[in-house]
Amino acid sequence: MDSQIMDVLGDRVLELGPKPDAAGPYRNFKLTRDADGVAWLLFDREGTSANTLSADLIEELDKVLAELEGHRPTGLVIRSAKKSGFIAGADVNAFRGATDVAAVEAEIGRAHAVIDRLEALRVPSVAVIHGFCLGGGLEVALACQMRIAIEDARFGFPEVMLGLHPGLGGTVRLTQLVNPMQAMPLMLTGKTIDARKAKSLGLVDAVTQERHVLNAVKDAVSGRLTRARPGPLNSILSLGPVRGLLAGRMRSEAAKAAPEVHYPAPYALIDLWEKHGGDKRAMLDAEKASFARLMVTPTAQNLIRVFFLREQMKKLAGSGNKIKHVHVIGAGAMGGDIAAWCAGQDMRVTLADMKPEPIAGALKRAADLYGKILRKRTSVRDALDRLMPDMQAEGVRNADLIIEAVPEKLELKQKVYAGLEPKMKPGAILATNTSSIPLQDLRSTLQKPERLLGLHFFNPVSRLQLVEVVSHDGTDAQLLKEALAFVGAIDRLPLPVKSSPGFLVNRALTPYMLEAMVMLDEKIDKTVIDAAAKKFGMPMGPIELADQVGLDICLDVGDMLRSKFGDMLPPTPVWLREKVARGELGRKTGKGFYTWKDGKADTGGMTAIAEPSVEMIDRLMLPMSNVCVACRREGIVDNADVIDGAVIFGTGYAPFRGGPLNYARTRGVENVVSTLEALTDKFGKRFTPDAGWESFK
Repeated sequence: MDSQIMDVLGDRVLELGPKPDAAGPYRNFKLTRDADGVAWLLFDREGTSANTLSADLIEELDKVLAELEGHRPTGLVIRSAKKSGFIAGADVNAFRGATDVAAVEAEIGRAHAVIDRLEALRVPSVAVIHGFCLGGGLEVALACQMRIAIEDARFGFPEVMLGLHPGLGGTVRLTQLVNPMQAMPLMLTGKTIDARKAKSLGLVDAVTQERHVLNAVKDAVSGRLTRARPGPLNSILSLGPVRGLLAGRMRSEAAKAAPEVHYPAPYALIDLWEKHGGDKRAMLDAEKASFARLMVTPTAQNLIRVFFLREQMKKLAGSGNKIKHVHVIGAGAMGGDIAAWCAGQDMRVTLADMKPEPIAGALKRAADLYGKILRKRTSVRDALDRLMPDMQAEGVRNADLIIEAVPEKLELKQKVYAGLEPKMKPGAILATNTSSIPLQDLRSTLQKPERLLGLHFFNPVSRLQLVEVVSHDGTDAQLLKEALAFVGAIDRLPLPVKSSPGFLVNRALTPYMLEAMVMLDEKIDKTVIDAAAKKFGMPMGPIELADQVGLDICLDVGDMLRSKFGDMLPPTPVWLREKVARGELGRKTGKGFYTWKDGKADTGGMTAIAEPSVEMIDRLMLPMSNVCVACRREGIVDNADVIDGAVIFGTGYAPFRGGPLNYARTRGVENVVSTLEALTDKFGKRFTPDAGWESFK
């Protein structure tokens, strides 16, 4: 019974003040006054399920504020009428393709004037915040005198993910309200925080439940609410010399995460606060100029492009997921982590293996993962309850989806399928996580080959968002649709690919990693090779990546691809086979090219012993673009944008470059082709430009 009462309360209607007149004068707002003369201003953007800020909305807000100034209420409550939350930030569409700094600054200046006008209203104003309150939405809330959060509220400034910093006065108002040592990292990392944390920082004045909103509003408007006040430490930390000292520390922290040449936004934000943190007016003006300068940088425009690529790939999932129970076979590194991820995303999961030890290891890793990503202890317990060890493989009979993640050996997989298939229920999907065996080879022993498809996850499963959804020419179209919807339901991005050796991502990554092995053969130091990739903007170098993936897997995939593409791939050095034979497989055995401790490569603080050359960077990076053009020409993936998204979300390819095809477009196709031709003359035919460049735009 209790849970039913809780459900009713949980779904309580939002407390939105007096019922507004349907024929109000505003398109995106509803404005009413209650019996005490308090104005309730509801953000309700027309035709959307979430509020976002755009120029037209802010223009209309200006008219609302004029009305409030002309006929002053006793107080003002600002709320969202959307179930989804307060305001999810600015409408990113408005940022696409910006090239004129002065135009951006003029537009942002108009928006600033409206937010300043809200702040200057001579009435007690309170923002009541539920759900997401991000970016520009948080900047609106900061312009109110008080903030009351509902328990489910989340706050953050994700602008840095788009190569920007807050641009509606947030850099100023947040650092004045909250200790700059906590305010600045919030903006520099783009992390979100919950209502309790926001209260402890002084970002909100009170946290309450929906059913107490009316009382909380009364207390706020009448002055009875105890407000969060900036402590004396804030004014000390805002003194010029102290800001200088702290800014230096922030810069060295930022440099660990990303170099300024590729990611200028964090550094621009630190400069802004260091120079103007003691002077509100000057900092507001400087923020507009800084924001406009960042908006037109290639980094911001490419990161905005990546934002839309993610949205585009989410849409590929479609909706209407039918899969509730997933059965995973093979509790090794990949199988165990796939099972853990699915259980963490509300799926019932049974995990089978020949031995109990891998299952125990997978459960331990799952508990560690949930401890990091799930906020409540009860949620961690529930997720672990959904992840069930299944030594007898009973789960096969009831599973809607079976994911096979056993070692990459054709006979072994076929043997597993022979035992599985008779027990599967009608309509269930059989998916393989293979990265190297074409589906055509796997389906030959199946009674119902039409229900076989590939679900290829990437390592680490919890961090890389991509899942390649692989079909062969006999895959049932309806089951393929269900597989795409499943990938969306577990908060991953699906990439539909046709079965072909290496699919898209491994086919693009393998030449990158094997070229690095050839460079080692040429006696180039591994630190220099890894530094070349990092200089381009890769999150880690190819040698460290090979260790992370597992040198045995690199070798298998390399051999499989060479058997198909021959000399289009770099040769595999003999010593790599010997290293694998000795059991030096990288991260999973503790030793590969690097020694690994606690899942991290011990690079011993090594910096590159020499500066990597432009030629080295081209040798590593251009074959990736070349393979992507080939995959598009062959129809393995038919959309160039989706190829870029897939390589970014599946490998961490430098996001600020917008993907390997976008990089080629930006650099100039003629330049890419002539560079590949020069590399072909010098190093061999693996660099031959693909025929697809001729039609690539």
